[in-house]
Amino acid sequence: MSTETLTSVQPPKGKPKWLRVKLPTGKKYTQLRGLVDKYNLNTICTSGSCPNMGECWGEGTATFMILGNICTRSCGFCGVMTGRPEQVDWSEPEKVARSIKIMGIKHAVITSVDRDDLKDMGSIIWAETVKAIRRMNPETTLETLIPDFQGINTHLDRIVAVAPEVVSHNMETVKRLTREVRIQAKYERSLEVLRYLKQEGVNRTKSGIMLGLGELEEEVIQTMHDLREARVDVLTIGQYLQPSKRHLPVKEFILPEQFEKYQEIGLDMGFRHVESGALVRSSYKAHKHIL
Repeated sequence: MSTETLTSVQPPKGKPKWLRVKLPTGKKYTQLRGLVDKYNLNTICTSGSCPNMGECWGEGTATFMILGNICTRSCGFCGVMTGRPEQVDWSEPEKVARSIKIMGIKHAVITSVDRDDLKDMGSIIWAETVKAIRRMNPETTLETLIPDFQGINTHLDRIVAVAPEVVSHNMETVKRLTREVRIQAKYERSLEVLRYLKQEGVNRTKSGIMLGLGELEEEVIQTMHDLREARVDVLTIGQYLQPSKRHLPVKEFILPEQFEKYQEIGLDMGFRHVESGALVRSSYKAHKHIL
C-alpha cells in the first residue's frame, strides 16, 4: 500500500457511514416509480437497486439495459447472470424508445450485457435502439455505455454512425487487476476502443473505474493518465460493493477524502467532468456530461 494513500482498510463486516443511502423520495421519483410499475418497464435503476435512483429520476435521467439480462462473460465484480443468452428481441429498440417516452425521460443512458455469442456482438441492435429513441423522443439526449465489442472497429463504427451525445466504455479497474476483475477483457483493448471512438469523431467519450479491489493510489492515477492519453472527456470513480458471496470481496472502503483527491487530480489532468465518490456509478449525473 502506498504511504501516500488516504484509503482505509476496514473489515467487510459492515459498510461505513458514508455508504448509507437515504430512501428515494420526491414527486418526480414517485411519478416515475408508478409508471415503471404500471407498464412493467425495465430499467437498470430498479433492477440494479442503484443508490442514486431518486436523484437521477428527479433530474429526468434513467438507465436502460438492452440485449437481455444474461451475459456471455463472467466478470468477478458484476451481479449480472452469466450463461447462454436468449435470442435477440428485434422489437426491443421500439420497446425501449416507448419506455423513455412514457417516462418522459430527458436524458437516457443505454447499456447492455456482453453478447460475444453474436456475429455482430449486438452492435446492430445497439444502433437500431439509438435510432428508435431518436424517432420517438427527438428531444431526449443519449449516452451509450457500450461493451468493448472485442475491439472490432466495424461494430464500433455502428455506434459512431448514430452519434449519441456521449459514448462510454468502462475500464472498471487498474491494469494490474484487470485479468482478475474482468476475466475476458483486456486493459489495452478497452483503451484502444476509447481512442478509436474519439479518433472517429465522437464528441464526448467517458469511462469509469471502481475502487476497493486492492488497487494502489499510483495505479489509479496511472489509469487516469492512460484515459487522458486516450482523450477521454468524462471520468467516474466509485466504491466497489460485493454483489454476493460468490463475487470478488471488498478489500477496502475508500475514504471520502481520497475520492475528493482523485477528483481534483482528474480535473487538473484536463477531464471535463470527474464524478468521484463512494456512491458514484457510471450514469451518476449523466445529464451533465453532455455539457
